[in-house]
Amino acid sequence: MSLRPYTRLVSNLLFPLHERLKGHSTVAVRRGLEESQWWSAERLRELQLRRLQALLRHAQAEVPYYRRLFGELGLDSTDFQHLDDLCKLPFLDKPLIRAHQEELKSAQARGLARFNTGGSSGEPLIFFIGKERVSHDVAAKWRATRWWDVDIGDPEMVVWGSPIELGSQDRIRYWRDRLLRTHLLAAFEMSEPKLDEFVHTIRRIRPRMLFGYPSALAHIARHARRRGQSMDDLGIRVAFVTSERLYEHQREEIESVFACPVANGYGGRDAGFIAHACPQGRMHITAEDIIVEIVDPEGRTLPAGESGEIVVTHLATADYPFIRYRTGDIGTLSADACPCGRGLPVLQAIEGRSTDFILARDGTLMHGLSLIYIVRDIPGVANFKIIQENIDHTRFPESFVLW
Repeated sequence: MSLRPYTRLVSNLLFPLHERLKGHSTVAVRRGLEESQWWSAERLRELQLRRLQALLRHAQAEVPYYRRLFGELGLDSTDFQHLDDLCKLPFLDKPLIRAHQEELKSAQARGLARFNTGGSSGEPLIFFIGKERVSHDVAAKWRATRWWDVDIGDPEMVVWGSPIELGSQDRIRYWRDRLLRTHLLAAFEMSEPKLDEFVHTIRRIRPRMLFGYPSALAHIARHARRRGQSMDDLGIRVAFVTSERLYEHQREEIESVFACPVANGYGGRDAGFIAHACPQGRMHITAEDIIVEIVDPEGRTLPAGESGEIVVTHLATADYPFIRYRTGDIGTLSADACPCGRGLPVLQAIEGRSTDFILARDGTLMHGLSLIYIVRDIPGVANFKIIQENIDHTRFPESFVLW
C-alpha cells in the first residue's frame, strides 16, 4: 500500500497512540489479520476451533449464564472438539439476552461499555462490549478499508445517524476526528438545503472514502445529479455501505455519480463486523473472529449454497459472550474460493433488513432510524412497528408491545 505522508503519520503514529491510551490492542490485531487472511481455509478453521475452545472454557468458568447452561445440558467445554460441535449449544437471541442481561457478564470483565442495536427490526437490544471486542471489530474494519487502498488518516466522509456518533461531539472527539480527518454528515435530515450542504461539503473535503447507509448515499447521489453537480472528479476510491440491504439500483447510482466502486459491508453492533467486500466483489467473513452458521427454520445447520438464517459466534466476546447468536437476517454461504486469493470464507448472498425514509410534512426526507432511535428508548417498549400511512399520519399498529 502506498501511503500519503499525513496518512502515514496517522496510521503509524497518531492512531496507534490513540488506541494504546484507550487500552485497545487494535494495531496488533490488524497486523495479525493481514497475515491470516492469506491462510488456507483449513488453517483458518483450526484457528477458529482453538479460539472457540478458549471462549467456551472461559464462559463455563466465568459467565453465570453459561455456567448454569452447561450444567443443565450436562456439557463441559472439553466436549467441543470440532466446529460442528457448536450445534450442541442452543441459540442465543434477543429475548434471552434481555432476560439474562447481567448473567451474561463475565466475572472477569472490567470497563464494559453499554450498547444498543439500532432497532430497525422493531426489537432494540441493550448489551455490553469489552475492550477486546472493540479492538477486534475496529481492526477488522481497518483491514477491509486497506483492501481498497484507504487507510486511517485518509479523508473520510461518514453519512450516519447513530446517537453514539451524533451525540458525542465533545471537544476531545472533535479534535480526534480532525486529526483522523473523519467528517460526519447527519443522515437523519435530508431537506433540499441540507442536501445542497452535503454536496458542497463532499466537494470541499474531497474524501478518499465515503461511508454510510446505502439509501442515504444513493439519495445524495440523486440530488447531486438533479442539481447538475459533478462529483466524479474528487478522487474517491470507494464507498463503504452498511447497516441496510444494498439494492442494485443504489449501487448503480452511487458508482455512477461518485465514480467509485461500492463495497458492501455486513454486521452490527451486536453481531460484530461480520463480512466485507474485497475488490473482487466477494463478501469475505472475518473468520479469525467470527464463526457463521446458516440454519433452517428448525435450527438445523445448512451446507454452503443453501439459504437460511445467519447465526454468529463472535470469538472476541469473552467479557459478554455472543455464542450462536441469531441475527434474524437471511444469507447463503459460498462453496467457492474468491479469486483474490484470500482464504476467508465468502457470504454468497445477504438478505438483510432494509430501512426506509420517512417524509416530513415540509418535504424533508428523514432516515427511518431517526424515529426508530426515539421509539426504542421509550421505557417499557419491547418491540414495535412504524407505518407511515401518508404525509400527515405515521402510526404504531397493535404490534406495539410493552415489557
